[in-house]
Amino acid sequence: MKEPRMHLSDTRNLGKRKVDTKFVIVNLLKYLKPWLPLFIALFVANIASVVLSLIGPRISGVAIDLIKPDGSTDMNAIYYYCALLAGVYLLSGVLSYLSTVGMAYVARKVACKMREDTFNRLVSLPVSYFDSRQAGDIISVLSYDIDTVGESLANDVILVLNSVVMIAGSFVMMLTIAPLLVLVFVVTIPISVLITRYIAKKVQPLFRRRSAKLGELNGFVEEMIAGQKTTKAYGCEQVIIDKFEDKNKQAVDAYAEAEYISTMTGPTNNFMNNLALTLISVFGALMYMYAFGGITVGQISSFVLYSRKFSGPINEIANVFGEFQSAIAAAERVFRVLEEQPEAPDPADAVTPSGVRGDVDIDHLAFSYVKGREIIHDFSLSAKRGNLIAIVGRTGAGKTTIINLLMRFYDPDSGTIKIDGADIARMTRSGLRGCFTMVLQDTWLFAGTVYENIAYGKKDATREEVERVCKAAKIHSFITRLPQGYDTYLSDNAANISKGQKQLLTIARAMLIDSPMLILDEATSNVDTRTEHIIQQAMTKLMEGKTCFVIAHRLSTIRGADKILVMEEGDIVEQGTHESLLARRGAYYKLYKSQFESY
Repeated sequence: MKEPRMHLSDTRNLGKRKVDTKFVIVNLLKYLKPWLPLFIALFVANIASVVLSLIGPRISGVAIDLIKPDGSTDMNAIYYYCALLAGVYLLSGVLSYLSTVGMAYVARKVACKMREDTFNRLVSLPVSYFDSRQAGDIISVLSYDIDTVGESLANDVILVLNSVVMIAGSFVMMLTIAPLLVLVFVVTIPISVLITRYIAKKVQPLFRRRSAKLGELNGFVEEMIAGQKTTKAYGCEQVIIDKFEDKNKQAVDAYAEAEYISTMTGPTNNFMNNLALTLISVFGALMYMYAFGGITVGQISSFVLYSRKFSGPINEIANVFGEFQSAIAAAERVFRVLEEQPEAPDPADAVTPSGVRGDVDIDHLAFSYVKGREIIHDFSLSAKRGNLIAIVGRTGAGKTTIINLLMRFYDPDSGTIKIDGADIARMTRSGLRGCFTMVLQDTWLFAGTVYENIAYGKKDATREEVERVCKAAKIHSFITRLPQGYDTYLSDNAANISKGQKQLLTIARAMLIDSPMLILDEATSNVDTRTEHIIQQAMTKLMEGKTCFVIAHRLSTIRGADKILVMEEGDIVEQGTHESLLARRGAYYKLYKSQFESY
């Protein structure tokens, strides 16, 4: 039983809830703080670049005014101003390049740190966090969302800083040339601001919804790729295609809706900028013709250029507005993960268990994944060192939950679990988990050599120790037949070997660790009957002196158990040996009969 699965964000209300921009900015500034000196230097270089580019139109206007009414002009002065103009723009371009490259470097470092912190936080989170979320949705935060933030920092931030300085500088220069013409912007700028603010309110929740829908799509794709063999076996390709099309359409629609509204800002502001330019040209010409305001042709030319530098950045800001909203929504998802509380710390007086014998006592245990929906009710159990405890029952009876509680992946609502008389709640989690060796039904192998995978839980394991457990698990001969033997590289999740072989490798990994207690969650489910018999023989020898908990669906594998617990809906309804439970002809008898009645 697991907690109901959900996504990182509740997509039902994404279109209604605003992005917490203040929360994003505060957290983003924390990541920028170590780079503050470089950031200031880049900002100064950016200002210098803008200031130099602002000198250009003024030089151009002066050069134009050198042309006399009779057509004569001083060519030497023209050449001088042309050279000066080229030098100013060249220096401005170099500084702009340096500030852009520098900001890209800062963005890359910030994104790297964010990804590192996010991954570290994910590793520290409790198992319940991953039980309740799609893997693809979590991966989307680590990849897509952090990349989006990094790209925005590298490109959009420097553009906006550049634009703000350009707007302010152009405005000052226009005031020094013709204050009356600046009144044109009294009409056009407020309209642009109102339009931008209106669109901002509309588009923020849409970009948040877009990020969540893309994460949901990634989660679906990840699940379908993992289960593609099952899909083909059941002939459900068309069903999966239809579901993908539906989720893809939702993601595309969310993307299109956000982009549709956000891209309205650019054209609207562009129209207002062109309107302002038209009004400036008309009124500037009238002022020159009627000698009103003492303006010259060169000044009109400079004013027009400054008006373009004034309105152009406004248009650029409007064009990257959508990207900013997307980055803010993505950053919020990242920072929400970083805000998640890690696994509860061990108590200050927690002890690391040592010299553990393996006596386990569970007393009146109760547990619920979701408050108010209890699934383990008043569960009690006593297991002595060396006992083999088998837990059986139908799917959803609570078998795996007992294991989760033993390992403290979850803590009980009430009751206690004691090892050698000591409450596990007073033990360090790492120390407690080190007392168990665990083999799960779902095999997990990473990209690496066979040797590295088997020695995963014991970093100082020698080649001789690894070969010894592999011989005990009866897989040594299989490994030696591989191309490079124990040095054979296994691809991601060991896709280049069979599922049964992967199961055998995980069993050998468990055999390598000398712990007083052993947990087997249907550990032989992926091997054939003959191999299962061989493994059982090897496991019987290795389990000597250890307290073993076995979750079993194949009842044939637990006939020799010291105690078999039959669970139904979180309760133990029967317990005893294989023979005594069969003689009782109760729940265990029915389970056993359902498996073997066809033989």
